[in-house]
Amino acid sequence: MPQHIWFFIIAAAAGIVAALSFSYFWRTKSARIAAELMGRSQEDKARELEAILERVKGSFAILSQEALGRSVNEFLKLAAQTLQTHVKDGEKELEGKKKLIDQNLKSMTEEMERVRALLKEFEKDRSQQYGALVNQLRTTGELTAKLEHTTGELTTALSSSRQRGQWGERMAEDVLRLAGFIEGIQYRKQKQIEGATGRPDFTFYLPQKMVVNMDVKFPLDNYMHYVAAKTDAEKERSATQFIRDVQNRVKELTGREYIDPAGGTLDYVLMFIPNEQVYAFIHEKAPELIDRAMEKKVVLCSPLTLYAILAVIRQAVENFNLEQKTAQILSLLGSFLAQWSKFTEGMDKMGKRILEAEKEYEALMSTRRNALERPLRKIDELRQQKGIEIASLPPGEGGDLAPGDVETPPEETGQPDAHVE
Repeated sequence: MPQHIWFFIIAAAAGIVAALSFSYFWRTKSARIAAELMGRSQEDKARELEAILERVKGSFAILSQEALGRSVNEFLKLAAQTLQTHVKDGEKELEGKKKLIDQNLKSMTEEMERVRALLKEFEKDRSQQYGALVNQLRTTGELTAKLEHTTGELTTALSSSRQRGQWGERMAEDVLRLAGFIEGIQYRKQKQIEGATGRPDFTFYLPQKMVVNMDVKFPLDNYMHYVAAKTDAEKERSATQFIRDVQNRVKELTGREYIDPAGGTLDYVLMFIPNEQVYAFIHEKAPELIDRAMEKKVVLCSPLTLYAILAVIRQAVENFNLEQKTAQILSLLGSFLAQWSKFTEGMDKMGKRILEAEKEYEALMSTRRNALERPLRKIDELRQQKGIEIASLPPGEGGDLAPGDVETPPEETGQPDAHVE
């Protein structure tokens, strides 16, 4: 509670105490004075009453001062106690706030350290990324310069029809290499047609000694003018002239000897367009040109469509070769079966002969041997009876009998004598 409120409460209490004391004293004094004045005159009573009032006023002042002094002392004591209590409470509150401030300050310090570490790491990453970005920009600039140089060289190269033809051949060779074609096996290049004056740029081998020809020379002058044109009128004029150039090129191919079914070619010829954008431009500006070229047996193909055509050609050749090899394998299998039959027949005959020879061998090793050894044993018995020694007899001869051994006669064993043929 605030101190000024306590002050008012104490002052009010002191006033009430003083009023009560004065009331009690006044009643007591008045009763006594009234008893003393009963027998006196009016003047004496008045003078006495004034004197009494003066004494009462003095006593009341003294009492008031004493009560006020005591109230002030009590108030000061209470104020001191209250102040001391408030000071202790304030100290406790300040201590708690200090601890809270210290905790918050510690947390803020740790957070600032983390932020500082993150900023340091971010600065490090930023430096690295900035360096990488600078290197990337430098590399991009170098590549852009090289691309501009290459584009300039390509533009210069394509300005010549001869160089355009070489560039088209190089593009076609890249597609052939990607498709797995090998020169001399799947195709030939710049070879004169037998019995004719035409010389196609590429000739692809097909099954059954058939071929299909392809020409890579293609008009690009007006297309380049179209790309470099600044106005719509110039673009329209260049596009119209370019389509006309393509049509003339199609007519030129139909007039050559690239299509000769009697000579072993297919009824079509391929016209290679060495750029997908140019091929798409023809489809966009003159889609009917593709159909007209097909009617004249000329197939327009870009690098992607050429790759698809080559894949079909290669698959057809592989299927044809597989069919031929399958026929050869079946023929060889028939020959193998015939020889296998003869082989098994010969093996059966040999097996029978081996069985007969085995039986004959068993007969020789049993019946014939016993029949031959029987007289030898009897001769050996006679020799032993006469006491004749055989010194020069080779080991193992003499019926495999050691000197002194006597074979039991057949009649004693109860076995019939072997029949000797």
